[in-house]
Amino acid sequence: MKILVCISHVPDTTSKINFVNGDTEFDTNGVQYVINPNDEFGLTRAIWFQEQQGAQVTVVNVGGTDSEATLRKALAIGANEAIRINATPTDGFYVAKQLAEVVKSGGYDLVICGKESLDYNGGMVPGMLASLLDYNFVNSCTELSIEGTTAKVGREIDGGKEIISASLPLIVGGQKGIVEERDLRIPNMRGIMTARTKVLTILEPIAVEAATKGVKYEKPAAKSAVKLVAADQLDELIQLLHNEAKVI
Repeated sequence: MKILVCISHVPDTTSKINFVNGDTEFDTNGVQYVINPNDEFGLTRAIWFQEQQGAQVTVVNVGGTDSEATLRKALAIGANEAIRINATPTDGFYVAKQLAEVVKSGGYDLVICGKESLDYNGGMVPGMLASLLDYNFVNSCTELSIEGTTAKVGREIDGGKEIISASLPLIVGGQKGIVEERDLRIPNMRGIMTARTKVLTILEPIAVEAATKGVKYEKPAAKSAVKLVAADQLDELIQLLHNEAKVI
């Protein structure tokens, strides 16, 4: 079984976010990047298939040279090889088109994406990719097992869980639950050293016109200062809740 895991290179949640050039571009200065958490859950599940069923695991990213450290971490975790599509990921459609070419040429049985990336939270790429390839698709995947050419997939639905049987080839949008946080792999020294010798292929992008364009970014409004009210000033508290907070 050949598995492709799509990896996004995203800012760590502890990074301070700023924008430049009139709030039209993200400021990357001082920002630490990591594997998108939803993708890391999917990668860990793929490594389980590798260990238990002999699957061949490839990771792929659409991005510049700065994303290679993230791909090397994925290799250190256990992926067999990596692919970097040498392009700036302008929007979800652009990324999906680039990934579709890799899937077509690689003949993958299973494609694992995160259901959404931590930075833009668009949640578009897995569904677009499935549509472009005409593959079966299950989103919000929290369980995944493979027997032969059939997958059993669990997904979250409103108020419960749905269990689906689907044939390969298949694309899933994974999230926490496909593995648990305690199961995530931390690269050890042997994995880090081995990753240096694994193949990282760089592909040039196909010509695709982005379907959307970011115009401007805006950070949430700063929180107002806290007002403390003495315990015996009930009338003042009611006045503030009514006139300022407008919650009563």
